[in-house]
Amino acid sequence: MQKLEDKYNIELGNSVLNYEFVSVGRKGSITKIVQFIPMDVQGFYNLAFGNKNENGELDDMAISDNGDSQKVLATVASTIYTFTDKYPNAFIFATGSTDVRTRLYRIGISNNQNEIEKDFEIFGLLVENWEKFEPNKPYDGFLVKRKNFQ
Repeated sequence: MQKLEDKYNIELGNSVLNYEFVSVGRKGSITKIVQFIPMDVQGFYNLAFGNKNENGELDDMAISDNGDSQKVLATVASTIYTFTDKYPNAFIFATGSTDVRTRLYRIGISNNQNEIEKDFEIFGLLVENWEKFEPNKPYDGFLVKRKNFQ
């Protein structure tokens, strides 16, 4: 992942739960959506991410191939900071819409683990058990929580 300084500008949607930004690359300008969706368990949110489709809805199956994936991932990461500034005790669950995307998220976390762990605790879901994140394990999903600083 690129440094958070190398990211797209985000626009806050109708609440701190919704964000949009525009990916600019070899396939043109593509509007992206990031949403934090409350889950059934109090304080847990699902991170949803994808392209904005023609109906204005999030499409997490679209393949952009815009040549800016690192900048896009850095931008998504920046929304997590903004969201947890407002909800510092939230747990954020993320998984890819496909196994390939989940693997890409794992690689992104692994490549930036030291930087991420300065501010967040990271857990991986392996089968049905949560554990502290370790690189190169085939996790089914990820959970992050902002560290509490006194």
